[in-house]
Amino acid sequence: MTPVVAANVASTVFMAGMIWTVQTVHYPLFEQVGEGTFTAYMAEHQRRISVLILLPWAVQGASSLALVASPPAGVPRWLALTALAAAGVTVVSTVGLSVPQHTVLSDGMDTTAIRRLVSTNWVRTAAWSAHAALALLIAARVR
Repeated sequence: MTPVVAANVASTVFMAGMIWTVQTVHYPLFEQVGEGTFTAYMAEHQRRISVLILLPWAVQGASSLALVASPPAGVPRWLALTALAAAGVTVVSTVGLSVPQHTVLSDGMDTTAIRRLVSTNWVRTAAWSAHAALALLIAARVR
């Protein structure tokens, strides 16, 4: 396995695990926080989650681009492009679906925004899961 493939697998599988934890545990619990502490909770959530995911997400993006630019022996370019497309879906859905809900929630508790965040976050969950599967497939095909 090449260093780029290893970095891609590690970062993508990490991000897939993170999004499943966020989707099934963390986001649904937002409704339990309470209105009095919600704004402070959201600010701390955004600070902590950003610190945790910034580097792996950057590694995922850079390594996905590198795999498209120069696929390792045994890996067809279409496979690397498909994985990059899945990574792109995570970016577009984060910016277009999740960030707007987090913006609403940074002003205070809003159960509609929480439920919208949980329901639309399935797009990111599916995309990161698909990308993780593709990253593992790419790793298995490297000669």
